[in-house]
Amino acid sequence: MPRTNTEVAAPAWFKSSYSGGNETECVEAALFADSTVIRDSKQPHEGRLLVDSTAWTDFVHALRNRQLS
Repeated sequence: MPRTNTEVAAPAWFKSSYSGGNETECVEAALFADSTVIRDSKQPHEGRLLVDSTAWTDFVHALRNRQLS
């Protein structure tokens, strides 16, 4: 694959509404067209989880419908 100098926009991270309100439990996510990236806001450079957009949508739907415990 050829290399280019095209810059990729930085992800727009947002805090999950399901994170705790005490600053000790915070998950952030960034949405892309075909995936979602998840990270720990306290350690943003320590690793990220890439999730397919369909799986992320199913996960959020299950959370909203209280199907997960």
